Amino acid sequence: MAKQDGGGEAQQRRGPFSSFHLTLGARLKAYLLTGILVTAPISITLYLAWLVIDWVDGLVNNLLPAQYHPDQYLPFTLPGLGLLIMLAFLILVGMGSAGFVGALLVRLGEGVVGRMPVMRGIYSATKQIFETVLTQQSDAFREVVLVEYPRKDAWCIAFVTGATKGQLRQSLLGAGYDDWVNVFVPTTPNPTSGYLIFVPRSDVRPLSMSVEDGLKAVVSGGIVMPSDDVPPAADTKSSSA
Repeated sequence: MAKQDGGGEAQQRRGPFSSFHLTLGARLKAYLLTGILVTAPISITLYLAWLVIDWVDGLVNNLLPAQYHPDQYLPFTLPGLGLLIMLAFLILVGMGSAGFVGALLVRLGEGVVGRMPVMRGIYSATKQIFETVLTQQSDAFREVVLVEYPRKDAWCIAFVTGATKGQLRQSLLGAGYDDWVNVFVPTTPNPTSGYLIFVPRSDVRPLSMSVEDGLKAVVSGGIVMPSDDVPPAADTKSSSA
């Protein structure tokens, strides 16, 4: 009875609004977390976009003569102007290289670079990468698969970058498989680094998720995963069976 009386006295000391304070604190905590979830992604996205725009603006301003800087004529800066100038320049270069004279100049430039021992290797590899990634007919990074790596019964998300060809395919034909694919296994949380492995086509498991969803899963370390594509009706039938 003494313990119960002590508990009652403690309840009286806390007052009748103690439960209200607890509820208010829980609500404020929930509101705080919701605010973070709402503002953090958009804030980080805008911050990264601002960094890119600021970097391009600084690069263009360094290339432009001082008398052509907008700051010389306006009392304020124009963020994003350098990015617009860069896009306009690239469009003009693309239009010029599509013509006969532009294509001839490009070939002459490639011929000069091709005679440089070190530069020709860097230029050739860089050009091939951009052509493979940017061309609309390319299948690079358009197929998400599961591959058994780095050991048996351990699977990871990977991206098929193309079919294995040339000397590599000839060297791998002795393993008993005819169809080999190049697979890029990204690292978490930085998907720009990873490992290039050559796997038989029959040993990869294709996934229906998009490349964007696959990259989200890799970057988040598995926290953000694509939703299940199986409809609820199919799940109910399978469970009842």
